[in-house]
Amino acid sequence: MKIRDIGEQGLLERLQRFCPPEVVGDDAAVMTLQPGQELVVTTDLLVDGTHFSDRTTSPEDAGWRAAAANLSDLAAMGALPLGITVGLSVTGDTPVTWVERLYQGLTECLQQYNTAIVGGDICRSSVITVAITAFGQASPTQILRRSNAQVGDAIVVTGVHGASRAGLELLLHPEFGQRLRETDKASLIEAHQRPKPRLDVLPLLWEILDFPSHIQNLKSQISVAGMDSSDGLADAIVQICRCSQVGAYIERSAIPLSHALTQLVPAEQALNWALYGGEDFELVLCLPLEKAQALIKRLGKGAAVVGKITTGSNVLLGDSTGVYPDQKLTLSQSFQHF
Repeated sequence: MKIRDIGEQGLLERLQRFCPPEVVGDDAAVMTLQPGQELVVTTDLLVDGTHFSDRTTSPEDAGWRAAAANLSDLAAMGALPLGITVGLSVTGDTPVTWVERLYQGLTECLQQYNTAIVGGDICRSSVITVAITAFGQASPTQILRRSNAQVGDAIVVTGVHGASRAGLELLLHPEFGQRLRETDKASLIEAHQRPKPRLDVLPLLWEILDFPSHIQNLKSQISVAGMDSSDGLADAIVQICRCSQVGAYIERSAIPLSHALTQLVPAEQALNWALYGGEDFELVLCLPLEKAQALIKRLGKGAAVVGKITTGSNVLLGDSTGVYPDQKLTLSQSFQHF
């Protein structure tokens, strides 16, 4: 059955099954914020052939990744999700089952975080496009911003990097991973197809920083800079430094890499994928060293302090052993649409 066979209303009837009936059905969704909470909104656009393809991504995985990308942006702001809306463009020849499977993947991810699809729109297009808008809430005292980094802050990453890029390579070239154990191969592919937004980090962070949400004196709080690493670890660190008008020193040996990644490619390529591969959806946070060390202890394996914020504007990748010269990190090697 194709989309053209059931039409717009027929498709809407099917898709509303994935939404809470008490929220959808009007011209807009209504969501109640708790007192003293800020509304946080983010939008992502995913296009067939650019962000997903049948070669590497099932409809369910495309839906999961679309939801995860937006929830990750909320986590990077210190916000907890309220709901998402979905703008969907499809061809008339798109199978109805493809769309239903896409929404199944969306809800499978969202249900992990008690979040619902609360509305959206559909239209005809020559290219399948998924536009997600996610809504979250956060206390004004707990919003993370890229511009909050201070000289002397430790730079924390909440997990390993480069695994998603390795998973994509395995999906595109299955023969590439013939020498890997099946469990290692599966872990890298899962990192690409089913990334997990790090909303779990937020309650630990607030506990360690002793951030009671009712305190309204922002000056009494420790400022924390944050961003997710969806466009690569190097991109996140450079973006934070630009917005905060500071520099950074990153220790190459401190960047956490998965065992499977280091078994798949040489060390230099693994490091390059960690810095520039993207789509790992971890958080990059800048905060005082003592608090940073407490956070990574609570987060466990994969979390690490990878460097510190410095004066100036250069973001340097260094080597404490002296084997490698300092390397300036830039945005030029990260993914750019144009």
